[in-house]
Amino acid sequence: MPLILLIEDSSRVRKLMREILEAEDHAVIEAEDGLTGLQLATTEAVDCIVLDLILPAIDGLKILKILQQQGTGIPVIVVTTHVRETLRKHCLALGSAAFIDKSSIRGELLQTVKNVLGSRKKS
Repeated sequence: MPLILLIEDSSRVRKLMREILEAEDHAVIEAEDGLTGLQLATTEAVDCIVLDLILPAIDGLKILKILQQQGTGIPVIVVTTHVRETLRKHCLALGSAAFIDKSSIRGELLQTVKNVLGSRKKS
């Protein structure tokens, strides 16, 4: 069962994402701030990270940079309400595997996680 780390400060959005992923038999752990999320990303055997960009303690872009520098190889799916092409390109350049508009989470999250995990298995 894949272990997904949700790093999201909104409890409502975390709950929605957890429900979507657990309905498809994914195990989920959560962090409500960037510092806790980064600690879990480096201490737990997570298969994928779903990461908000605007977070308390450490923002999502900094987390992406740190994970890239550490060479963790954990695929990261960025979810944000700040959908700008320049930001999407910046996140992809920092190693994110995908970029999702939060307003599309219900329709896109599960398929994106499946795609990212499938790509990881092939690597």
